[in-house]
Amino acid sequence: MPAAARIRSLLALSLCALGPAGALGGGSLADPIPSARSADEAARVAAVTTPATTFTAPEPFEARPAGAGTAMNGRYAAPLANLPPARGMDVVLGEALFEKLWVPAPTTTRASDGLGPLFNARSCAGCHPGDGRGAPFDGTTRVNGMVLKLGRPDLAGLPGHPVAPDPLLGRQLQDRAMPGVPNEGAVGLDWTEEVVPLSGGETASLRRPVARVTPALAPETATSLRLPPQLGGVGLLEAIPATDILALADPEDADGDGVSGRAAWVHSPSSGTTRLGRFGWKAEAASLADMAASAFSTDLGLSTPLYPDPAGDCTAAQAACQAAPTGEDAGLRDGREVSGEALGLVTAYLAALGQPTRERLDDPQVLTGKAAFHAAGCTACHRPKFVTARDGADPARSFQLIWPYTDLLLHDMGPGLADALPGADATGAEWRTPALWGIGRASAVLGRPASYLHDGRARSLLEAVLWHGGEAQGARDRVAAMAPETRAALIRFLESL
Repeated sequence: MPAAARIRSLLALSLCALGPAGALGGGSLADPIPSARSADEAARVAAVTTPATTFTAPEPFEARPAGAGTAMNGRYAAPLANLPPARGMDVVLGEALFEKLWVPAPTTTRASDGLGPLFNARSCAGCHPGDGRGAPFDGTTRVNGMVLKLGRPDLAGLPGHPVAPDPLLGRQLQDRAMPGVPNEGAVGLDWTEEVVPLSGGETASLRRPVARVTPALAPETATSLRLPPQLGGVGLLEAIPATDILALADPEDADGDGVSGRAAWVHSPSSGTTRLGRFGWKAEAASLADMAASAFSTDLGLSTPLYPDPAGDCTAAQAACQAAPTGEDAGLRDGREVSGEALGLVTAYLAALGQPTRERLDDPQVLTGKAAFHAAGCTACHRPKFVTARDGADPARSFQLIWPYTDLLLHDMGPGLADALPGADATGAEWRTPALWGIGRASAVLGRPASYLHDGRARSLLEAVLWHGGEAQGARDRVAAMAPETRAALIRFLESL
């Protein structure tokens, strides 16, 4: 049997066969549970993760951002190189589900329908091409993975969701719908632009997006444009011990450096408890399973055991959406449109995504830029290194020195980046520090110039830096005041990540 046909056959088996979820060895729906470190091990971790102080040469192991799992062939978001062979089929099946094009119900193909009734994309890959980031509206008729989050801060929300959804449209505007169901509208972007001065007589032009929604939203509805983030290395972020992240939090700015990151505590559907938020622009998701299930529900309108409503983000006011046929089937595993096992396989795929080896580490300009990155204070939030938890059940992610350049904490980024829509545990001005690893490959993965920040407003890495405010205002101002050649070196360093 050809390989492609064999994969399709196994995928169909994994979705349709009767039996307990997880019988084919899909990824776990629970977060990794870090084991306690001995005093000796903790000392070793502290020594190896101490930020650099000299910049005349690359640091040991700096070329391998994903540790032993780093893809040495340079492929973006390749599976972890140290993944045990026994997990290989889980990753293949999970990738097939990630790329799967779903269709509305009903169809004759079981376990492939249920899309919508309202949706923004037909597949996970539709928003994350090549496991990379999406793109903002570019003047065509479609938003390229970008979504518009909705909420009513003036109304009380539910536990885990302090902001109420829009009573008519829910938590996100879906611009696509199955036949017979009206979509919720269309989103376009207008831009305002300003020029800011830099040292050496240079200037930069900063643009701000303004969502244009047709038909118009209620004036009480708050909005937030969101760009799909890149996914490489997310499994390794999940494997960082929570204690190591919490140790970086300084909510009262006790050290007086102006940076007061704090942890986000969110409801985790996969565990049924409150956990540390790690994923999403405002750290709304505690685990990869939570993140994937939320996307299936909101972006594709597909039910899972964690988000069991087959109508997805459809509200009680949307009668046609509520009455539409669903893809739920009592003959499938647990009856959901995306079974627990299928969700586990997608989670396993996400957990296995790594990062490619870094290049040009010994380039003098890159080393100069790295020194400038540290001197500006960027590492106060973009922490270069962590060591993942030791976990004998998950050797590929166990006890790895990784270089993600994030602290996974919430930071107040000032009024320039703020919007009126708070997150699960974040204010409108707070954003989770995004990981910078792989950011230099964003354009190549997307196949066109990449955009940066949560709403794609930045057309370059320098623009992204210059939008920083709030806790990052000092670092931003130091970059703006750098000699032009030093500032160019800093950008060269970011492009090397």
